Amino acid sequence: MYNNYAPFCVKQTNYINKCQDHWLNVAHGGKRGGKNVTNGLAFCIALENHPNKLHLVAGYDTSSAKLNILDCDGFGILNYFTGRCHEGKYKNRECLYIQTATGEKILLISGGGKANSYKTIKGNTYGMAYVTEANECHPDFLKEVEDRTLSSDGRKIFHDLNPKSPKHWYYEEYLKFHEEQQEKDPSYGFNYEEFNIYDNLSVSNEKLKKVLSTYDRNSIWFKRDILGKRIASESFLFSPIIENEEKFYTKEPNISYISTGVDFGGNGSAHAFVTSSVSRSFTGIDVLKSDRTEIVDDIHTKLKQLKEAFKRHVLFILNKYGKIDVIWADCAEQILISALQEVLDELQLHIPIKDSLKTPISGRIYAINMLLMIGKIRFVEGDTKEVVSALQEAVQDPDEDDDRWLDNGTSDIDTMDAFNYGIENWYKQILKVLGG
Repeated sequence: MYNNYAPFCVKQTNYINKCQDHWLNVAHGGKRGGKNVTNGLAFCIALENHPNKLHLVAGYDTSSAKLNILDCDGFGILNYFTGRCHEGKYKNRECLYIQTATGEKILLISGGGKANSYKTIKGNTYGMAYVTEANECHPDFLKEVEDRTLSSDGRKIFHDLNPKSPKHWYYEEYLKFHEEQQEKDPSYGFNYEEFNIYDNLSVSNEKLKKVLSTYDRNSIWFKRDILGKRIASESFLFSPIIENEEKFYTKEPNISYISTGVDFGGNGSAHAFVTSSVSRSFTGIDVLKSDRTEIVDDIHTKLKQLKEAFKRHVLFILNKYGKIDVIWADCAEQILISALQEVLDELQLHIPIKDSLKTPISGRIYAINMLLMIGKIRFVEGDTKEVVSALQEAVQDPDEDDDRWLDNGTSDIDTMDAFNYGIENWYKQILKVLGG
């Protein structure tokens, strides 16, 4: 069923119109600013009469490309071409076949977040390319996208992205060049616009008030997410739990789906375990227990320490809460994974051990801050001192151009990793339900 688009504001309309005769189109701005819908509509309009058959849509991975571009909450490419498209394969690659006013078009779907991602799009010439969350993709991938569209009969590249630090490589190494070229030559073809939630006419006043109420107006997240500004992270990354620690404690956690994250120690770090209860309706997280055990380098002693510490942690959770539903760990460490499995076998427990997702650190920082700001993460008082301290100690790495905590031994990154491994699988669902 076709979904009707909400009215577009003047800024969005002007951007869409300029897309038709500009080759590089960048929609930048805050959350819920309508960037994807605006870019997607401009892309579809151009696709209807484009002379080339093969085109590209991409994101950090294929999943983000599908969610942000093809679906886009029901207003993406699939919506525009309702009844005229179907998913399939093109030379063993995922794609979308589309019937347009000028014949069949093929949209290859690709991920661009890894250093070698550019190899997946080599060998083809694309008429147009749409890259969502472009600043999360690898620079080599973005360069290859430009190269692969050079001989297009109607070259167009579309990017969308959320704000980052002003020193982020995308601004300094990519965007700055095109800004300078446009300034030198007004006919260069660079179309750039910043959008924020106030530009999105599909957001009602009631919903807007609700969203704004979840943000601290003085935080970098308000300036980034709502105002769409390029703001550098502050020194301390999780200020809400520093300013009002007691606010986040509970003695009566909600017990739902219990997940344990495990970070294996090595090279002077520690084994860390953090168990959390994730609401099945994705409305919040209660952190139940955290533990951290210093280790030695000898492999036999290291394994013994790991098994003893893991056993203590598991038994604590079982005795107090009755179950653990899943364990997340770095499955590249097979010797250490086997040690965890030996403990579970000894206790006659059938708990799956899954490979941690290892969400990019910038994504972890954003998700945790959102949960803290809207009060949807709590810590069991007395049992979670390690993870609370880790959050309070985490500071921005001054040498990084993106949000990233300093990992030089001055703060407890082991516990931070274990904490994230245990809950990162549900970040997107929770933030979507909570409006983040």
